Amino acid sequence: MGVTKEQLESTLTSKLNPQHLEVTDTSGGCGASFVIDIVSERFEGKRLLERHRLVNAALEEEMKEIHALSIKKVLTPQQWKQQQEESEKSKSAA
Repeated sequence: MGVTKEQLESTLTSKLNPQHLEVTDTSGGCGASFVIDIVSERFEGKRLLERHRLVNAALEEEMKEIHALSIKKVLTPQQWKQQQEESEKSKSAA
């Protein structure tokens, strides 16, 4: 059996203390493919590649069983807040 969504959430929560975390199993339930959105203060002052490396390092053991990992968003809390505000503005303007 592959890795579960809950395993990834637990590991990322304990290692990166995210303010927001969304893990989606895109493998159809076999645990081989996931999409991740994560917001953490640990990303402050880090470039995109460094942020991805932090996520991959946190999931080192799980990565041995995962076929595909797509890290869609790796944001700081401030970036997340700005994105939420922009989203709200565009919704209210429509």
